[in-house]
Amino acid sequence: MARSPVAGKSENLSAAERRERLICCIRALSADQLERVEELLVPWLDAQGQSMTGSKAATVSGVEGKRIVQASPAVHLLSSGSTSKDWAHAPVHRLALEGTYIVSGATYRKEHIFRDPARLELLQSQLLLHAKEFGWGLEAWAVFSNHYHFVAHASPSCRKLDQMLKSFHGETAIAVNKHDGSPGRMVWFNFRDTRLTFQQSYLARLNYVHQNAVRHRLVPVANMYRWCSAAWFERTARPAQVKTIYSLKIDRIKVLDDFEPVL
Repeated sequence: MARSPVAGKSENLSAAERRERLICCIRALSADQLERVEELLVPWLDAQGQSMTGSKAATVSGVEGKRIVQASPAVHLLSSGSTSKDWAHAPVHRLALEGTYIVSGATYRKEHIFRDPARLELLQSQLLLHAKEFGWGLEAWAVFSNHYHFVAHASPSCRKLDQMLKSFHGETAIAVNKHDGSPGRMVWFNFRDTRLTFQQSYLARLNYVHQNAVRHRLVPVANMYRWCSAAWFERTARPAQVKTIYSLKIDRIKVLDDFEPVL
């Protein structure tokens, strides 16, 4: 009978030997088993200031017999002060058969963790990147010092929304915690998603998100706020679309938005 790769005692193994043993065990797991291990392991790693989430995960490789850890790209972007935006597609303005959602997320205790331009650039670029990589079409978005909103379409081949948000939250939390020297700090608290099923309701929520910085009195005109979709929307949509959506009333829309963001 074949022995399990982790069979036997390991009290006398070195750290390197333990690592190799675990790697051997993980390689032998089925897809279902691997997903379960990931669900258990990723939250703990995130709490320790490490990441194993998604295609941007921290990786371990051998260099001249030594093991090095490559930092998450999000960490590098915040540390270097530069970001690259992966802009969304041209707006569609129609509900998707697979689902169209409005999503709101908040930092822990509404703390203003993303309180300066570099952090907001990080947040926006990572949202755009994750939406593209996970197969979600962004229609509107706005990110702030302590929360965010976006409206997005599910594509036929997209990954689950909670998987995208888990990766997005993990990457941005690791980056800002490393920058602040606060490993393990809780950054994100929760998110709320609502599926939109009526065209008029959907269009009104697009306007709500575009105009959110104005609602929070951060700017007098939506396109002046750099970390939202308003300027992109006005640049890529037809003038008639812009006029129609901007004319929709948003004062009675119920969205989780009891925040007072700062710049």
